[in-house]
Amino acid sequence: MSYQVLARKWRPSKFSELVGQEHVVTAISNALDNNRLHHAYLFTGTRGVGKTTIARIFAKSLNCESGLSANPCGQCGTCKDIEQGRFVDLLEIDAASRTKVDDTRELLDNVQYRPTQGDYKVYLIDEVHMLSKHSFNALLKTLEEPPPHVKFLLATTDPQKLPVTILSRCLQFNLKALSREQIQQQLSYVLTQEQINHEPAALAQLARAANGSMRDALSLTDQAIAQGNNQISASIVTDMLGLMDKNQILKMLHSLIEGHKEAVFEQVEALAQTAPNYANVLDELMSLLHQIAMTQVVPEACKLETISARAIYKLAGAISKEQVQLLYQMALQGKQDLPHSMDSRSGFEMVLLRMLAFTPATEVEDFVEIIKSDMHNHMVEVGEMVTFAPAPAPVEPAAVIEPISVIVEEPQENTEEKVDFSEVMNDMFAEPEPEP
Repeated sequence: MSYQVLARKWRPSKFSELVGQEHVVTAISNALDNNRLHHAYLFTGTRGVGKTTIARIFAKSLNCESGLSANPCGQCGTCKDIEQGRFVDLLEIDAASRTKVDDTRELLDNVQYRPTQGDYKVYLIDEVHMLSKHSFNALLKTLEEPPPHVKFLLATTDPQKLPVTILSRCLQFNLKALSREQIQQQLSYVLTQEQINHEPAALAQLARAANGSMRDALSLTDQAIAQGNNQISASIVTDMLGLMDKNQILKMLHSLIEGHKEAVFEQVEALAQTAPNYANVLDELMSLLHQIAMTQVVPEACKLETISARAIYKLAGAISKEQVQLLYQMALQGKQDLPHSMDSRSGFEMVLLRMLAFTPATEVEDFVEIIKSDMHNHMVEVGEMVTFAPAPAPVEPAAVIEPISVIVEEPQENTEEKVDFSEVMNDMFAEPEPEP
């Protein structure tokens, strides 16, 4: 039997096997259990998050021989036929290749006929936004009032291109991109079942590169298995994805914080041997600074970076929060200025020179040993209290002489005869009397 790729072999066949999308699974399961089914469903979301998979499981739940249920048996002839793509009452249409109105009319001509084997005739239209304007108009009336034995399941990655008249006739479910933790956990489960040696650091890099798509993660895993001869290591994945060595960026930042100018540019020279994209180098540097800033505020956030967590803890305790923000802004501004520099390397070196000029030298002890140990131990226990560098001490103001407290006695009432100043003023400005 020919090899089946992981993305197809491990496609979920039940709602309980889906990774994520609990909000969609809950709504559809309740509708199936209570027999409150809409006639048209629209699944939206990025590629590889389960739109077509959910639609197929939905079709299986509608036509399972054990009855209408959110948990199809998976053993009857109908379930097996749907899994193998040969069920006659499930019509999967690729809208990208059938965009013409004639194709849509030909499809709708058979809507009126009852299903051949199952209880429902299911139309699964993938990438429905690729249909032409006339095809949408031909679909409107049938989509609004289909026969009771017909269900429409639409899937698209770009719902903004759908007419409002289509959206108003469907129940819309937006599928979310998967988190890195969900992807990494599923990859670990799949590789364990496949009995393939793997490193957690490698799975973390694959989950990051997948960008929320489980199908992309499994496809990259297939490529890593082929490149690593049935084992997946961090070095193999780094070479395969064209990534930079994270330890190299860590050592560069460490030398920069300690003020070792020669060591910084030795790292730049070593980095230049791989002909990197310096915009990506700045991205990695900003990602590292972001992790340090998050760790200073929320120490548990360091667990998100499983490869170099202890090193990030060490740097977070050696530099102030204000300095991290300054370095991040310099890297961000440097990336914006990079296209305007004479060449990418000189622009990158100017960013580092600017950072060195505004960064006070701070000693970080045993940092190289921490990086080496992180390569062998990726799990970090956060029970240890972390102390962070204090903020820069404010300039002490000049000494202020404390005022001498003097007891002031209340004035006593003057017992002498009071002078009437109004009479004095009248006497001063009165006209002199004429002499006789």
